Amino acid sequence: MSTYEKEYDVIVVGAGHAGCEAALAAARMGHPTLLLTINVDHIAAMSCNPAIGGLAKGHLVKEIDALGGEMAKNTDQTGIQFRRLNTRKGLAVQGSRSQNDRDLYRKRMKSVIESQPNLDIRQAMVDHLLVKDSRIYGVESQIHEKFLSKTVVLTTGTFMRGLIHIGLDHFPAGRMGDPPSVGLSEQLKELGFEVGRLKTGTTPRLNGRTIDYSGLIVQPGDENPRPFSFTTKKIPLPQVPCHITHTNKKTHDIIRQGLDRSPLFSGVIEGVGARYCPSIEDKVVRFAEKERHQVFLEPEGLDTAEVYPNGLPTSLPIDIQIKMVRSVPGLEMAEIVRSGYAIEYDYINPIQLKPTQETQLVKGLFHAGQINGTSGYEEAAAQGMLAGINAVLKIRGEEPLILKRSQAYSGVLIDDLVTKGTNEPYRMFTSRAEYRLLLREDNADFRLRDIGHGLGLVSDEVYHDFCKKRDDVEKLFSRLKESKIRPEPSVLDRLKELGSAPIKNKMSLEQLLKRSEIFFEHLHLFDPNLSKIEGLVADEVETRIKYEGYIDRQERQVKKMAHMEDVRLPEAIDYQAIHGLTTEVREKLGRVRPVSLGQASRISGVTPAALMAIQVHLKRVSAVPG
Repeated sequence: MSTYEKEYDVIVVGAGHAGCEAALAAARMGHPTLLLTINVDHIAAMSCNPAIGGLAKGHLVKEIDALGGEMAKNTDQTGIQFRRLNTRKGLAVQGSRSQNDRDLYRKRMKSVIESQPNLDIRQAMVDHLLVKDSRIYGVESQIHEKFLSKTVVLTTGTFMRGLIHIGLDHFPAGRMGDPPSVGLSEQLKELGFEVGRLKTGTTPRLNGRTIDYSGLIVQPGDENPRPFSFTTKKIPLPQVPCHITHTNKKTHDIIRQGLDRSPLFSGVIEGVGARYCPSIEDKVVRFAEKERHQVFLEPEGLDTAEVYPNGLPTSLPIDIQIKMVRSVPGLEMAEIVRSGYAIEYDYINPIQLKPTQETQLVKGLFHAGQINGTSGYEEAAAQGMLAGINAVLKIRGEEPLILKRSQAYSGVLIDDLVTKGTNEPYRMFTSRAEYRLLLREDNADFRLRDIGHGLGLVSDEVYHDFCKKRDDVEKLFSRLKESKIRPEPSVLDRLKELGSAPIKNKMSLEQLLKRSEIFFEHLHLFDPNLSKIEGLVADEVETRIKYEGYIDRQERQVKKMAHMEDVRLPEAIDYQAIHGLTTEVREKLGRVRPVSLGQASRISGVTPAALMAIQVHLKRVSAVPG
């Protein structure tokens, strides 16, 4: 057994989307960091569909960027189609999504990591955590090499006891082509962690040269692609279309014929699957009344013929997969390049984490990504970044970064996990955020850029540009408030052309913009110089003005709840000593160990009376002379 000569502040285990952001954050904050991965050629691999973002997920990507992370930049540089979703609905629930070149995404992220100062990469399978007196001090690889560090971030993805299923055949794997990690699960159990089992799946990949696109619906990207990163000026790659087709009665009949050999329906799979991203066989059974399901044919890259049929994730036997695929219009002659499969893997109940993502049982050990029961690249990356930041802050002895629910979707994500736990793959939705009008994609920089710069993750140059944008927004606000129009004939004529009611008294451009039929570009008719305003500045001002009433209401709600979030609960508080709590509430509070009264209020079963009892106890304790 050997011990690696170099010691680190942070070791990150796993180089998926969570691991990459965790390692980059720690290294960029100036701390020696080691990234360990089973296969260095698979850093940031897109194991499922080659896409980033989507509803609520796009918000997470923007927040990662605002804090100084890499996912948004990597997406912009490797994106081959960009689309804004939900554009007919309010800004709070709109989202960005991109198709990406799978190979370029992986290669660029690997290059970024390789060139990052303070960050080393090593190919190794971690088999054992080095723990003494409930504190971690490093890891040990499968070949008995020890790596020492002050903190460890586990981002194991689907690798812990990963088991792939195709029909009734199954075999150990972390994902297709990579071995699983076996030893970690057993050790984590021995340390007292609650280990559960989840399942996810992927589609067969098709040879695009064997697809007949002639009768299919073309789905182009946006004419003017909007980048994910606030610093991206231009999308560099050529943009390509996707295509839409549908399953049909024949498809569903073929699927039903194969259910007796489906691991999902024959009881072979034990893990719980994602409710909101079910396999095609699950959809056919659960929604038997539906005559068809939509399938998006998504190109995997610019220099490959492989196509991802989004909507057909399956673990059916390969002979059924072939028949199923060829029953879909446009895919009658399609050849499968890689079969679809389901994968089961172990995860740790996230209720055993602190809001910093440090485990309650082992000091210095952090968990991020699918090990916490989440699904999705974006959820993983957001957790990874915050875990990396908090690992560094712990080493420094500084206050941790815990984002509030009113501050970021990332805050909602982590608060949900550590407060409520999960027994199924957790996916982010806009409906999970009670203050979603405050948490728009477009204002992620206003919410988080100051924090990123304060941590040293956002450069002075980038921060300077943001400060200028913020100043420009304030100046435009003042300008629109001060600029007035009067009920003159020329003004009334323009309002009539715009389908807007005439004015009887002078009105500010700010008041005019509040009208539902008036948009910022219409203001150019009354003040031609407004056409010179930068688009992002105009968008931010227009949004705030049009939604002012709703935004003010949510901000009042945040202030109303702020006093509960500000009441901190001591780490060593003894809930057994608090008079007036039920046994159930004591048990839940002792298990979650909330850091604030606000977090305690979100634990299922903790009543207003229980919260009052806690406050009374805190006052009594603070009144006792030390």
